Amino acid sequence: MIVRDGDFVLLYFNDRRWYVIRVRRGVKYSFNEGVISADEIIGRVYGESLKTHIGVECRLVRPTLCDVVYGAFKRRTQVIYPKDAALIILKAGIGPGSRVVEAGTGSGFLTAILAHAVRPTGTVYTYEIRSEFLELARANVAALGMDGFVVFKNKDVREGIDEHEVDAVVLDMADPWEVVNHAFASLRNGGVLACFVPTVNQLEKTVEKARETGFVMVEAVELLLRRYKVSRGETRPEMRMVGHTGFLIFARKP
Repeated sequence: MIVRDGDFVLLYFNDRRWYVIRVRRGVKYSFNEGVISADEIIGRVYGESLKTHIGVECRLVRPTLCDVVYGAFKRRTQVIYPKDAALIILKAGIGPGSRVVEAGTGSGFLTAILAHAVRPTGTVYTYEIRSEFLELARANVAALGMDGFVVFKNKDVREGIDEHEVDAVVLDMADPWEVVNHAFASLRNGGVLACFVPTVNQLEKTVEKARETGFVMVEAVELLLRRYKVSRGETRPEMRMVGHTGFLIFARKP
């Protein structure tokens, strides 16, 4: 596959040094390993190798969705980690054709992942009260080419959700319990509410509100990600791990 102007490319130097860039004709990219011009990349085939101006070799790799979102998107807010985003997609049953409400949008990381999951016939309706965050998210999602599957709303979701009979409502905000009633009214029968909260206090309030509102199959989970250093006879966990990022709450409208 040929690299074209505007494509995302992963420049792989080694397992510790790799970068995701969006190639734009005439632009030069500077790294610790040297400088590479977009003009040297455009027209090449993914998998080819090239060298920086100081002779350090790298390989052109076609990036995954995860690479682009977490390696190239701009951010002004805390973002949901891949491990949590993946479970939200699976547990909420989100897929092609799904109609999903999200709040708040933040930098648009989860928005882009949801949009990728619902395409080509689904829609993500994302609510964000701060216009500067919404514009950043819009730019991030557009760079990925997913903006056609997203409706951006500069609105306080605590005042209500406009959409009805949606398949899932995903809340990543400080006070999701204030939106649980609106989520219940917006969801279709069998629809799923998914919430991400960082503290136990938020977890308790949200779960209690979900139960009071009439949600069933309410559960709370926490995911811990541990990488391994693999070498024959010396395999062991890495010294660092992605521990607590937040709690995930899932509940279903009967």
